[in-house]
Amino acid sequence: MGTAVASVGEWLTTTDHKRIGRLYLGAGAVGFLLAAVLAVLVGAERIATGGKLVDADALTQLFALERFGFTYLALAPLVLGAALAVVPLQLGARSLAFPRLAAAGFWLWLIGAVLAVYSIIGNGGPNGGNARFVELFILATMLVLAGLLAGAVCLTTSILTTRAPGMNMRRLPMFSWSVLVACLAALISLPVVAGDLLFTYVANRFQAAQNLLSGSQAIGEWAGFGFSQPTTLLFIIPVFGFFAETVATASGMRQPSRGVLFTGIGLIGLVSLATVVQSPITLRPAFLDLGLGDLLADLLPFGLVHGLPLLGALLAFALIVKPLSARPRNVRKQVMAPVAFGLLAALLALLAVAASAAAHIGDAALLGTTFEEGNWLAVGFAGVLAAMGAVTYWAPKWWGRSLSNATLPLALLAFLGAGLAALPLMVAGFADQPGAVFAAVGSDADAIVNFDYGGPASLWNTLSTIGLALATLSVLGFIVVAARSVATGQQVADDPWNGQTLEWVAESPAAADNFAVVHTVASAEPALDLRVSDRGAR
Repeated sequence: MGTAVASVGEWLTTTDHKRIGRLYLGAGAVGFLLAAVLAVLVGAERIATGGKLVDADALTQLFALERFGFTYLALAPLVLGAALAVVPLQLGARSLAFPRLAAAGFWLWLIGAVLAVYSIIGNGGPNGGNARFVELFILATMLVLAGLLAGAVCLTTSILTTRAPGMNMRRLPMFSWSVLVACLAALISLPVVAGDLLFTYVANRFQAAQNLLSGSQAIGEWAGFGFSQPTTLLFIIPVFGFFAETVATASGMRQPSRGVLFTGIGLIGLVSLATVVQSPITLRPAFLDLGLGDLLADLLPFGLVHGLPLLGALLAFALIVKPLSARPRNVRKQVMAPVAFGLLAALLALLAVAASAAAHIGDAALLGTTFEEGNWLAVGFAGVLAAMGAVTYWAPKWWGRSLSNATLPLALLAFLGAGLAALPLMVAGFADQPGAVFAAVGSDADAIVNFDYGGPASLWNTLSTIGLALATLSVLGFIVVAARSVATGQQVADDPWNGQTLEWVAESPAAADNFAVVHTVASAEPALDLRVSDRGAR
């Protein structure tokens, strides 16, 4: 009993980045399951037009909790948790910069998450009817954002200041580089979301300000951009870095175009600039009929916020998969599960970036439809698949045990579920099915389940609901496999994959201070260099 209490105490007070990261991953998995159950319920509600499983007011709150849960209780903590648990190991650092700040950030995020869920249940949140719980939701969401920002600050500082000797910025591991880009994007975007939430809190709290804003409805109207694209795309930038890491390990090849790949991943971070204007950056309808001045006024910001990130995502994806196509027979079979997770997550991320750009073309008339919902689900599941892949790939460094390829069928099932969840909603969006946008109120909420258009409306919504259920089952299955691995899995070597980056030089599981010896880096693949050196010495 005493040992168990001591173990719990160690986890509650830990400043070990690997444990902090795993706390985020575990809590994010719980957040995903909560949001997924709500998503299935909302999907089932609109399979039949006019369905009444729940009334319109409750539907608004359910969707608010689903949107908030998927974005800030699942996607963000899963990606941040994987980054916190891995990046210092990749840098060759003994610890994370500001580890106490990272630990405090987790508890801020967790307390905010619990309070936000509680406030929505109490009729708070966007369009809530209880003013006190609306205020609580706003403050709780600001706590969630503060916790995420604390983690982003720690990771950014670590990458910039705690690299091993010889590791310049050009030699950063691809995952660490993608995390740096995502963290910088978060440091630009999330404070803007928090600032708008503070503005809505003042409007809701003080009677004099309520004449300026419409109470609880202002949350969606003023801060809704923080729960939709392109803002949410910043959370899936590390997907491309993770995919690059697994492909390099599987192929055994050095990345020949690192600078170009760095540039491609960096371009995706430009999505953060959309938060500067806090409103959709679109090409207005009849765009090609505009005069030159209006044409450029639309095209330049659209190209910066949507075009360049899409170009970066396409470029990154093409460069990452090139080694696999060049040497398909040399791919190491033991790394197939992490590579599959990376590939499938990157495909969803690529779809999400492309769909975000398409949604902001005025002539397409997709904003406010289920197309945006499908786009948002693609973002969420890209992050979830990447997090599952990260656990599969880096489990030896955390537990000293391997999940091996037992998770490969779950990767395929999750991808199938994600595709079924997102794509039918995108198709329905082209048919103008109203979407459950974050700011939906009153009759708008009722329109989510009362719609009519030509085409098989029930089919699209049924397929999406089935997809959500399949994806949820795959995550549950993965949690079971991971738990079994921790409890009874086979011990593995320090470098079971023959990886290329410094984390594979540490023992498995990694010690509290990560490395017994701080290695000097001479290239972007230091673990590969050490293996070659050892073979030469023998």
